[in-house]
Parts: sequence; C-alpha cells; structure tokens
Amino acid sequence: MDLLSYFALFLLFFVVLVLAYGMIAIHDIPYHIAKARDHPHQDAIHSGGWISLFTLHAIWPFLWIWATAYHPVHGYAGKPPEKVGEAESEESASTSHAVTPKKKIRTIEANAFTSGVHEANSPR
Repeated sequence: MDLLSYFALFLLFFVVLVLAYGMIAIHDIPYHIAKARDHPHQDAIHSGGWISLFTLHAIWPFLWIWATAYHPVHGYAGKPPEKVGEAESEESASTSHAVTPKKKIRTIEANAFTSGVHEANSPR
C-alpha cells in the first residue's frame, strides 16, 4: 500500500466517526433545549432522543416540539404575563363559587339525617 491508500483509509474512518458523533449530537439537541428551559420531562426527552436513533429518526421532530413547547415561567400554556394574572383571577372567582364534592356530600348527609331517612332504614 502506498501513502495515498493510507490517507484514503484514514479519511474514510474520520468521516465515519464524524458522522456518528454528529448523529448523536443532533439527537441531543431537544434534550439540551429541555435542560435549558428546566423542562419537567427532561429525562423522557433524552431517552426519546436515543430511541429515535434506532427508529430511523421518526420521533425526533416530536421531541423537538415537546422540548420547545414548554416555557419556564408559563408552562405549556405560553400565555403572556398580563393575561396570566387575568386568568388566575377569573379562575379563583369561578372556584370560589363552586361547591366541592366534600361539601356537597356533607350537605346531603346532613339533610338525610334531619329528614329521618337513616332512622327509617336503620335496623331496630
């Protein structure tokens, strides 16, 4: 073998290694986005990136969307700051008028005891 053959072999190995590293580095981009945004599902996105290497990159675009859809302050909603305050005030107003299931059960039981339903059904 001459010098040109050795150079071609070295170049072939170098290109294969760079492509392999590049594929792994590209598939870690959604994980790095999720990590920078303090995403609650960082580990799942990282695992999905490795799985995507073996599924011919079919799920990789979805991992990218999943990682970028989360906002560190607003979560998945992505609402602007001025609308978040209005939504919280509307939500708190609607929940203050709502009857919780425990309160509803207590009122039904209280009505049942006062009307004598339990007394009629109880064994004597």
